[in-house]
Amino acid sequence: MNVVSYRPSPEELSYTFGGRPAVGTVKPGTLLELYTEDCFGGRVRSVDDLPSQVCEFPYLNPVTGPFHVEGAEPGDTLALHFVSIEPARDWAMSATFPHFGALTGTHTTAMLTPPLDEVVWRYDIDVAAGVARYHARNSDFTVELPLDPMHGTVGVAPGASEARMTITPDAHGGNMDTPELRAGVTVYLGVNVPGGLFAVGDGHARQGHGEVCGTAIESAMNTVVAVELIKGVTTPWPRLEDDHSLMSTGSARPLEDAYRISQHDLVTWTSEVTGLETLDAYQLVSQIGEAPVGNVCDSNYTMVAKLPKAYLGGSGVYESAHERLRDLGRQYLAQR
Repeated sequence: MNVVSYRPSPEELSYTFGGRPAVGTVKPGTLLELYTEDCFGGRVRSVDDLPSQVCEFPYLNPVTGPFHVEGAEPGDTLALHFVSIEPARDWAMSATFPHFGALTGTHTTAMLTPPLDEVVWRYDIDVAAGVARYHARNSDFTVELPLDPMHGTVGVAPGASEARMTITPDAHGGNMDTPELRAGVTVYLGVNVPGGLFAVGDGHARQGHGEVCGTAIESAMNTVVAVELIKGVTTPWPRLEDDHSLMSTGSARPLEDAYRISQHDLVTWTSEVTGLETLDAYQLVSQIGEAPVGNVCDSNYTMVAKLPKAYLGGSGVYESAHERLRDLGRQYLAQR
Protein backbone atom coordinates (compact mmCIF):
# COMPACT_ATOMS: atom_id res chain seq x y z
CA MET A 1 0.00 0.00 0.00
CA ASN A 2 1.59 3.25 -1.19
CA VAL A 3 0.66 6.03 1.25
CA VAL A 4 1.88 9.63 0.80
CA SER A 5 1.26 12.40 3.34
CA TYR A 6 1.25 16.08 2.42
CA ARG A 7 0.52 19.10 4.63
CA PRO A 8 1.04 22.39 2.81
CA SER A 9 2.45 25.48 4.40
CA PRO A 10 0.35 28.64 3.88
CA GLU A 11 2.70 29.66 1.08
CA GLU A 12 2.12 26.35 -0.71
CA LEU A 13 -1.66 26.69 -0.94
CA SER A 14 -3.09 27.26 -4.41
CA TYR A 15 -5.90 29.60 -5.45
CA THR A 16 -6.30 28.53 -9.07
CA PHE A 17 -6.75 25.40 -11.13
CA GLY A 18 -4.05 25.64 -13.78
CA GLY A 19 -1.26 28.16 -13.95
CA ARG A 20 0.72 26.51 -11.17
CA PRO A 21 3.33 23.70 -11.12
CA ALA A 22 2.65 20.46 -9.26
CA VAL A 23 3.59 20.24 -5.60
CA GLY A 24 4.30 16.54 -6.07
CA THR A 25 3.94 13.50 -8.31
CA VAL A 26 1.93 10.42 -7.39
CA LYS A 27 1.47 7.05 -9.04
CA PRO A 28 -1.94 5.54 -9.74
CA GLY A 29 -2.92 3.43 -6.74
CA THR A 30 -1.52 5.95 -4.24
CA LEU A 31 -3.35 6.89 -1.06
CA LEU A 32 -2.86 10.58 -0.28
CA GLU A 33 -3.18 11.84 3.29
CA LEU A 34 -3.92 15.56 2.93
CA TYR A 35 -4.52 18.57 5.11
CA THR A 36 -6.79 21.18 3.56
CA GLU A 37 -7.41 24.66 4.92
CA ASP A 38 -10.85 26.26 5.16
CA CYS A 39 -12.11 28.78 2.60
CA PHE A 40 -10.84 31.65 4.78
CA GLY A 41 -7.33 30.21 4.96
CA GLY A 42 -7.74 29.80 8.74
CA ARG A 43 -7.81 33.56 9.26
CA VAL A 44 -11.41 33.79 10.51
CA ARG A 45 -11.35 32.37 14.04
CA SER A 46 -13.94 34.35 15.99
CA VAL A 47 -17.20 36.18 15.29
CA ASP A 48 -15.22 39.42 15.42
CA ASP A 49 -12.93 38.40 12.54
CA LEU A 50 -14.72 39.88 9.53
CA PRO A 51 -13.43 38.23 6.33
CA SER A 52 -13.26 41.61 4.60
CA GLN A 53 -10.73 42.70 7.22
CA VAL A 54 -8.65 39.58 7.85
CA CYS A 55 -8.70 38.00 4.35
CA GLU A 56 -7.27 39.36 1.13
CA PHE A 57 -9.08 38.95 -2.18
CA PRO A 58 -8.42 36.93 -4.37
CA TYR A 59 -6.69 34.71 -1.77
CA LEU A 60 -9.83 32.87 -0.76
CA ASN A 61 -10.88 29.23 -1.12
CA PRO A 62 -7.38 27.69 -1.09
CA VAL A 63 -6.79 24.15 -2.33
CA THR A 64 -4.11 21.59 -1.52
CA GLY A 65 -2.16 20.61 -4.62
CA PRO A 66 -1.95 20.35 -7.53
CA PHE A 67 -0.66 16.80 -7.87
CA HIS A 68 0.78 15.33 -11.06
CA VAL A 69 -0.44 11.77 -11.69
CA GLU A 70 2.10 9.63 -13.53
CA GLY A 71 0.92 8.60 -16.99
CA ALA A 72 -2.11 10.91 -17.09
CA GLU A 73 -2.64 12.46 -20.53
CA PRO A 74 -5.42 14.50 -22.15
CA GLY A 75 -8.25 12.13 -23.00
CA ASP A 76 -7.79 10.06 -19.83
CA THR A 77 -9.84 10.24 -16.62
CA LEU A 78 -8.69 10.58 -13.02
CA ALA A 79 -10.64 8.64 -10.40
CA LEU A 80 -10.33 10.16 -6.92
CA HIS A 81 -11.95 8.17 -4.13
CA PHE A 82 -12.54 10.00 -0.85
CA VAL A 83 -11.64 7.42 1.78
CA SER A 84 -12.18 9.71 4.77
CA ILE A 85 -12.92 13.39 5.42
CA GLU A 86 -12.51 14.49 9.06
CA PRO A 87 -12.62 18.01 10.56
CA ALA A 88 -9.11 19.02 11.61
CA ARG A 89 -10.17 21.51 14.30
CA ASP A 90 -12.80 21.71 17.03
CA TRP A 91 -14.29 24.83 15.47
CA ALA A 92 -15.55 25.97 12.08
CA MET A 93 -16.83 29.24 10.66
CA SER A 94 -19.59 30.60 8.44
CA ALA A 95 -20.59 34.09 7.31
CA THR A 96 -22.82 36.30 5.27
CA PHE A 97 -21.32 38.90 2.94
CA PRO A 98 -22.52 42.00 1.15
CA HIS A 99 -23.23 41.20 -2.52
CA PHE A 100 -22.66 37.43 -2.16
CA GLY A 101 -25.15 34.61 -1.69
CA ALA A 102 -28.44 33.51 -3.19
CA LEU A 103 -30.72 35.98 -1.38
CA THR A 104 -29.00 39.30 -1.94
CA GLY A 105 -28.12 41.56 -4.83
CA THR A 106 -24.80 40.81 -6.54
CA HIS A 107 -22.69 42.44 -9.23
CA THR A 108 -24.62 40.43 -11.84
CA THR A 109 -28.03 40.73 -10.14
CA ALA A 110 -28.16 44.43 -9.45
CA MET A 111 -30.56 45.62 -6.74
CA LEU A 112 -31.28 49.02 -5.21
CA THR A 113 -31.88 47.38 -1.85
CA PRO A 114 -29.06 47.63 0.73
CA PRO A 115 -26.54 44.75 0.73
CA LEU A 116 -26.62 42.17 3.49
CA ASP A 117 -24.53 42.77 6.59
CA GLU A 118 -21.22 40.99 6.99
CA VAL A 119 -21.81 38.66 9.96
CA VAL A 120 -19.75 35.69 11.20
CA TRP A 121 -20.91 32.56 13.01
CA ARG A 122 -18.60 30.18 14.90
CA TYR A 123 -19.55 26.50 15.24
CA ASP A 124 -18.21 24.10 17.85
CA ILE A 125 -17.16 20.84 16.18
CA ASP A 126 -17.44 17.67 18.25
CA VAL A 127 -16.15 14.81 16.12
CA ALA A 128 -16.67 12.22 18.86
CA ALA A 129 -20.33 13.20 19.21
CA GLY A 130 -20.69 13.69 15.45
CA VAL A 131 -22.19 17.17 15.71
CA ALA A 132 -21.61 20.82 14.84
CA ARG A 133 -23.14 23.18 17.39
CA TYR A 134 -24.91 26.21 15.96
CA HIS A 135 -25.15 29.38 18.07
CA ALA A 136 -27.48 32.18 16.96
CA ARG A 137 -25.90 35.63 16.98
CA ASN A 138 -28.91 37.57 18.26
CA SER A 139 -30.37 35.18 20.82
CA ASP A 140 -29.29 32.33 23.08
CA PHE A 141 -30.73 29.72 20.68
CA THR A 142 -28.43 26.75 20.02
CA VAL A 143 -28.90 23.44 18.23
CA GLU A 144 -26.74 20.45 17.33
CA LEU A 145 -26.44 19.63 13.63
CA PRO A 146 -25.16 16.21 12.48
CA LEU A 147 -21.71 16.28 10.93
CA ASP A 148 -21.67 15.39 7.24
CA PRO A 149 -18.12 16.30 6.12
CA MET A 150 -17.57 16.98 2.43
CA HIS A 151 -15.30 18.88 0.07
CA GLY A 152 -16.74 21.81 -1.81
CA THR A 153 -13.83 22.08 -4.23
CA VAL A 154 -12.03 19.43 -6.26
CA GLY A 155 -10.77 19.67 -9.81
CA VAL A 156 -8.02 19.43 -12.39
CA ALA A 157 -6.20 21.98 -14.52
CA PRO A 158 -8.27 23.23 -17.47
CA GLY A 159 -6.93 22.87 -20.98
CA ALA A 160 -5.30 25.44 -23.28
CA SER A 161 -3.00 26.77 -20.51
CA GLU A 162 -6.00 28.35 -18.82
CA ALA A 163 -6.03 29.22 -15.11
CA ARG A 164 -9.35 29.43 -13.27
CA MET A 165 -9.98 30.78 -9.79
CA THR A 166 -10.79 27.97 -7.38
CA ILE A 167 -14.15 29.58 -6.57
CA THR A 168 -15.46 28.98 -10.12
CA PRO A 169 -16.89 25.55 -11.00
CA ASP A 170 -16.87 24.37 -14.62
CA ALA A 171 -16.08 21.28 -16.68
CA HIS A 172 -12.71 20.94 -14.91
CA GLY A 173 -14.42 20.69 -11.51
CA GLY A 174 -13.75 23.53 -9.09
CA ASN A 175 -16.05 24.92 -6.42
CA MET A 176 -19.09 22.72 -7.11
CA ASP A 177 -20.16 22.70 -3.45
CA THR A 178 -22.27 19.57 -3.72
CA PRO A 179 -22.93 17.77 -0.40
CA GLU A 180 -22.78 14.55 -2.43
CA LEU A 181 -18.96 14.76 -2.39
CA ARG A 182 -18.51 13.05 0.98
CA ALA A 183 -16.40 10.10 2.17
CA GLY A 184 -17.16 6.92 0.23
CA VAL A 185 -17.61 8.77 -3.06
CA THR A 186 -15.43 8.52 -6.16
CA VAL A 187 -15.19 11.58 -8.41
CA TYR A 188 -14.20 11.22 -12.07
CA LEU A 189 -12.42 14.15 -13.73
CA GLY A 190 -11.37 14.40 -17.35
CA VAL A 191 -7.65 15.05 -17.86
CA ASN A 192 -6.85 18.21 -19.86
CA VAL A 193 -3.09 18.56 -19.39
CA PRO A 194 -0.25 16.08 -18.81
CA GLY A 195 -0.43 14.79 -15.24
CA GLY A 196 -3.98 16.04 -14.70
CA LEU A 197 -2.87 18.40 -11.89
CA PHE A 198 -5.69 17.78 -9.42
CA ALA A 199 -6.23 19.64 -6.16
CA VAL A 200 -8.69 19.44 -3.25
CA GLY A 201 -9.96 21.96 -0.71
CA ASP A 202 -12.89 23.89 0.78
CA GLY A 203 -13.90 21.40 3.47
CA HIS A 204 -17.37 21.71 4.95
CA ALA A 205 -18.42 20.09 8.23
CA ARG A 206 -21.84 20.10 6.63
CA GLN A 207 -23.76 22.15 4.07
CA GLY A 208 -27.36 22.50 2.99
CA HIS A 209 -28.13 22.02 -0.69
CA GLY A 210 -27.46 25.24 -2.57
CA GLU A 211 -25.10 26.77 0.03
CA VAL A 212 -27.74 29.48 0.12
CA CYS A 213 -25.98 32.13 2.23
CA GLY A 214 -22.73 31.64 0.29
CA THR A 215 -20.80 29.73 2.94
CA ALA A 216 -21.17 26.33 4.60
CA ILE A 217 -19.76 25.29 7.98
CA GLU A 218 -16.26 25.99 6.72
CA SER A 219 -13.69 23.64 8.23
CA ALA A 220 -10.08 22.61 7.80
CA MET A 221 -9.95 18.89 6.99
CA ASN A 222 -7.75 15.84 7.26
CA THR A 223 -8.65 13.92 4.15
CA VAL A 224 -7.50 10.67 2.57
CA VAL A 225 -7.87 10.27 -1.20
CA ALA A 226 -7.15 7.15 -3.27
CA VAL A 227 -5.97 7.93 -6.80
CA GLU A 228 -6.44 5.91 -9.96
CA LEU A 229 -6.01 6.60 -13.68
CA ILE A 230 -8.45 5.38 -16.36
CA LYS A 231 -6.57 5.42 -19.66
CA GLY A 232 -8.27 6.34 -22.92
CA VAL A 233 -11.63 7.15 -21.33
CA THR A 234 -12.89 10.72 -21.54
CA THR A 235 -15.15 12.45 -19.02
CA PRO A 236 -16.88 15.61 -20.29
CA TRP A 237 -18.08 16.90 -16.88
CA PRO A 238 -17.21 15.81 -13.34
CA ARG A 239 -19.03 12.64 -12.40
CA LEU A 240 -19.53 10.99 -9.01
CA GLU A 241 -20.20 7.44 -7.93
CA ASP A 242 -20.99 5.88 -4.58
CA ASP A 243 -22.16 2.38 -3.69
CA HIS A 244 -25.73 3.20 -4.67
CA SER A 245 -25.79 5.92 -7.31
CA LEU A 246 -24.22 7.48 -10.39
CA MET A 247 -24.14 11.28 -10.48
CA SER A 248 -23.39 13.84 -13.18
CA THR A 249 -22.66 17.51 -12.54
CA GLY A 250 -23.20 20.65 -14.56
CA SER A 251 -21.99 24.16 -13.76
CA ALA A 252 -23.18 27.30 -15.54
CA ARG A 253 -25.40 30.35 -15.29
CA PRO A 254 -28.38 30.50 -15.39
CA LEU A 255 -29.31 27.61 -13.11
CA GLU A 256 -31.45 26.01 -15.82
CA ASP A 257 -28.38 25.51 -17.98
CA ALA A 258 -26.49 23.86 -15.11
CA TYR A 259 -29.51 21.59 -14.68
CA ARG A 260 -29.58 20.78 -18.41
CA ILE A 261 -25.86 20.00 -18.52
CA SER A 262 -26.10 17.58 -15.59
CA GLN A 263 -29.21 15.88 -16.96
CA HIS A 264 -27.75 15.62 -20.47
CA ASP A 265 -24.60 14.04 -19.13
CA LEU A 266 -26.54 11.55 -17.00
CA VAL A 267 -28.79 10.57 -19.91
CA THR A 268 -25.88 10.02 -22.30
CA TRP A 269 -23.88 8.22 -19.58
CA THR A 270 -26.86 5.96 -18.85
CA SER A 271 -27.13 5.21 -22.57
CA GLU A 272 -23.45 4.23 -22.71
CA VAL A 273 -23.63 2.08 -19.57
CA THR A 274 -26.79 0.17 -20.47
CA GLY A 275 -26.69 0.18 -24.28
CA LEU A 276 -30.09 1.88 -24.33
CA GLU A 277 -31.01 4.14 -27.23
CA THR A 278 -30.81 7.80 -26.19
CA LEU A 279 -34.56 8.40 -25.88
CA ASP A 280 -35.00 5.19 -23.90
CA ALA A 281 -32.30 6.38 -21.51
CA TYR A 282 -33.97 9.82 -21.40
CA GLN A 283 -37.25 8.20 -20.40
CA LEU A 284 -35.60 6.11 -17.67
CA VAL A 285 -33.72 9.05 -16.15
CA SER A 286 -36.86 11.20 -16.31
CA GLN A 287 -38.78 8.81 -14.08
CA ILE A 288 -36.23 7.76 -11.44
CA GLY A 289 -33.61 10.51 -11.44
CA GLU A 290 -32.99 13.03 -8.67
CA ALA A 291 -31.57 16.55 -8.94
CA PRO A 292 -29.66 17.68 -5.82
CA VAL A 293 -28.51 21.30 -5.93
CA GLY A 294 -24.80 22.02 -5.54
CA ASN A 295 -24.41 25.79 -5.23
CA VAL A 296 -26.51 28.79 -6.23
CA CYS A 297 -24.06 31.47 -5.08
CA ASP A 298 -20.76 31.07 -6.95
CA SER A 299 -19.67 32.60 -10.24
CA ASN A 300 -21.23 29.51 -11.87
CA TYR A 301 -24.06 27.53 -10.31
CA THR A 302 -23.88 23.73 -9.96
CA MET A 303 -26.56 21.06 -10.32
CA VAL A 304 -26.24 17.31 -9.84
CA ALA A 305 -28.24 14.62 -11.66
CA LYS A 306 -28.43 11.39 -9.66
CA LEU A 307 -29.59 7.88 -10.62
CA PRO A 308 -29.73 4.68 -8.50
CA LYS A 309 -27.39 2.03 -9.93
CA ALA A 310 -29.94 -0.69 -9.08
CA TYR A 311 -31.92 0.28 -12.20
CA LEU A 312 -28.97 0.01 -14.59
CA GLY A 313 -28.73 -3.75 -14.84
CA GLY A 314 -25.58 -4.14 -12.77
CA SER A 315 -23.32 -2.58 -15.40
CA GLY A 316 -19.99 -1.31 -14.05
CA VAL A 317 -18.52 2.07 -15.00
CA TYR A 318 -14.93 3.25 -15.40
CA GLU A 319 -13.60 -0.31 -15.25
CA SER A 320 -15.11 -0.71 -11.75
CA ALA A 321 -12.69 1.86 -10.36
CA HIS A 322 -15.05 2.83 -7.54
CA GLU A 323 -15.19 -0.72 -6.18
CA ARG A 324 -11.41 -1.18 -6.35
CA LEU A 325 -10.66 2.15 -4.69
CA ARG A 326 -13.35 1.60 -2.07
CA ASP A 327 -11.78 -1.72 -1.12
CA LEU A 328 -8.32 -0.14 -1.03
CA GLY A 329 -9.67 2.56 1.26
CA ARG A 330 -11.21 -0.02 3.56
CA GLN A 331 -7.89 -1.81 3.83
CA TYR A 332 -6.20 1.48 4.72
CA LEU A 333 -8.78 2.29 7.41
CA ALA A 334 -8.51 -1.21 8.88
CA GLN A 335 -4.75 -0.78 9.28
CA ARG A 336 -4.84 2.74 10.67
